[in-house]
Amino acid sequence: MSEHKHGDMNTEVQEKTFEGFVTFMTRSTIVIILLLLFIALVNA
Repeated sequence: MSEHKHGDMNTEVQEKTFEGFVTFMTRSTIVIILLLLFIALVNA
């Protein structure tokens, strides 16, 4: 068995995945807010 060395793991893929997730959620939130504002203005 190989010994585990703390801090030796490559986390580049996980960091890119998390960055993509945060970007997706930010854009989704903006779109939802704009959609709600549009609906509010149309129904007013």
